[in-house]
Amino acid sequence: MLSEITILPGTDKLDVMENFTEITLRAGETISIVGPTGSGKTAFITDIELLAQGDTATGRTILINGTPPIDDIRYSPSLKPITMITQNTKCFADLTAEEFLKIHTRARGKNDNGIISETIKLANSFTGEKIHKDAKVTILSGGQTRSLLIADAIMIGAAPIILLDEIENAGIFKQEVINIIKDTGKIIIFVTHDPLIALLTKKRIIIENGAVKKVLYQNEVEIKAAQNLLEIERRVGTIREQLRAGDVITDDVLAVNFAS
Repeated sequence: MLSEITILPGTDKLDVMENFTEITLRAGETISIVGPTGSGKTAFITDIELLAQGDTATGRTILINGTPPIDDIRYSPSLKPITMITQNTKCFADLTAEEFLKIHTRARGKNDNGIISETIKLANSFTGEKIHKDAKVTILSGGQTRSLLIADAIMIGAAPIILLDEIENAGIFKQEVINIIKDTGKIIIFVTHDPLIALLTKKRIIIENGAVKKVLYQNEVEIKAAQNLLEIERRVGTIREQLRAGDVITDDVLAVNFAS
């Protein structure tokens, strides 16, 4: 069973060695990767997804439970302990959502026993655009696709590590995602520009110029800041849903949602 992964340093964009000894991420942790656009955030999680062994552009090495992974784990999709979901994730198979999940359930050797309907139900808690079991996955919106794949990774997938690359831009309810996945016992890593996601995770890895600059840990002040941001997001979400429904925003609506 995977209990932790360890990242050993590589080099930055100027080929300078990163200034840390090792970073260990443990089962049950939520981690955010933050930094400016182009700083190397996606490269960092790509090293994890590839279980890099000094053979990527950064030169980083990834250990599983303190040791290098065997080739079968690195290169076999059925054995790799990692699921990566990005903004550009697409489903190309001409299947319904139910058929798509059934194939994955069989591939994982699991009995249905309601898991498919529960997975779709979970996905629908992440998105305002409800997913129906007979909807073709190829016509789902970006938010629906990401929601379905995240729910699939949680409910059906066996991967103990989930990498989520900028899901805040995918039209999903990120608070609900975080609330659900933080209790799964998995290592959850967010690449994000969103301050709410960054503040809600227990650990933040700051990337600059292709290298890890520092590792920060959530504190009490940040928890309070996150709670304030959550309330703002709730209010914005209320107005967003009203606009989607075709309602007119009035002074009364603004007073209710943004009164000081």
